[in-house]
Amino acid sequence: MHVYFSGIGGHAIGPLALIAKQAGYDVSGSDKQQSLETDMLQQQGVAVHIGQTAEQIAAIHAKYPIDWFVYSSALPRENPRHPELVFAKEQNIKHSRRDELLNRIIEDHNLKLIAIAGTHGKTTTTAMAVWICKQLGIPVSYSIGARVSFGPMGEYTPGSEYFIYECDEFDRNFLAFHPYASAITGIAWDHHEIFPTRENYYDAFRTFINQSQHTLAWNRDLTALGLEAGSHIRSLDPAEPAIKTIQQYGVFNREDAWLAIQTIAFCTGQDPANLITHLSSFSGLSQRMERLAPNLYTNYAHTPEKIRGGMSAALEIAKEAGKPLTVIYEPLTNRRQYFIKDEYKDCFEGAQKLYWVPTYLAREDPNQPVLTPAELIPHLNDPSIAEPAALDDKLLANIREHLHNGAIVVAMGAAGGGSLDEWLRQHFQP
Repeated sequence: MHVYFSGIGGHAIGPLALIAKQAGYDVSGSDKQQSLETDMLQQQGVAVHIGQTAEQIAAIHAKYPIDWFVYSSALPRENPRHPELVFAKEQNIKHSRRDELLNRIIEDHNLKLIAIAGTHGKTTTTAMAVWICKQLGIPVSYSIGARVSFGPMGEYTPGSEYFIYECDEFDRNFLAFHPYASAITGIAWDHHEIFPTRENYYDAFRTFINQSQHTLAWNRDLTALGLEAGSHIRSLDPAEPAIKTIQQYGVFNREDAWLAIQTIAFCTGQDPANLITHLSSFSGLSQRMERLAPNLYTNYAHTPEKIRGGMSAALEIAKEAGKPLTVIYEPLTNRRQYFIKDEYKDCFEGAQKLYWVPTYLAREDPNQPVLTPAELIPHLNDPSIAEPAALDDKLLANIREHLHNGAIVVAMGAAGGGSLDEWLRQHFQP
């Protein structure tokens, strides 16, 4: 079966393409721009076509008929008349979002789904859970929404019992699954264009938990949802003393690690205390306090909670090194800024200097004016630490100067083509 992935460079679609290829499907796909992700897929033997025109997909279909067209949730939202989707419909090609194909793979290979869900920390927790399994020698299949040093972003392993999946709530994607075990990393209202109210968002998580055979979640999130621990829900306490013994920078990273430990312990019967040591050697993952150069780090952060989590790790690194902290921040999506601008307040507290670059745009409402750095900075408690900036030679010179003067520099923002993260990678080799 030939499966064609539209938007194959995405952090969810790309890993699934790899998994499908390893599971025996013939795979190809397209993206509107070249990126590190599309380069990685091509290195793995996946045929990637840059450009998404009707003529291009028609030529591919004529040469090798497409049996299943898989697209990201963002595609019809950005363009309901997307030429590839229109072509698939006109040619009566089976078409679906990614969740239907993943459910097919899970069912065909009799896998138990371990779903990592939540507003923030999903990628890190998923990667840590996979890392633990690999350290224990447990065969596992998985999908992680970021590059990791210990394997591809997505992997199907023959003979594996579990599939560990970063289960995203955007467009209610996670409601397509009925996990054997779900782990909830944290809940804070997000994706406001999908969930107009906080209660809408909470309702989706309640439904997801009801669809899961077993759930592990923090007591604070269960309280917010109005749920109680029981035979199918296990409550975790962030005050657990063992969490502080985990050798990871940042409060949120240590909590993510403990959730991963508890989840794998629950599924495999391992002693949680014995799993802590495995995470002391966790090699990390792309854009999660990833070191690009001496004293220069990149971190994926786009909500106040994720920014505070990143700052927690950054400040611990700076304190240990005895150095000041400089931050470069790139917001993700203009529509989100309208909801969170008043929550920035103390997000960057502890940074000596903050450079605020323009928002990375994706899935935008064309009727909303794009908020500029100059308009967003005043929402900080202390705007004096920040200045508007752009991805240009001036910012590059400032970064080099801060590094030369001994500062720790942390970039927080989006990922993908044209992002702050990719711009930095063009100038600093990891």
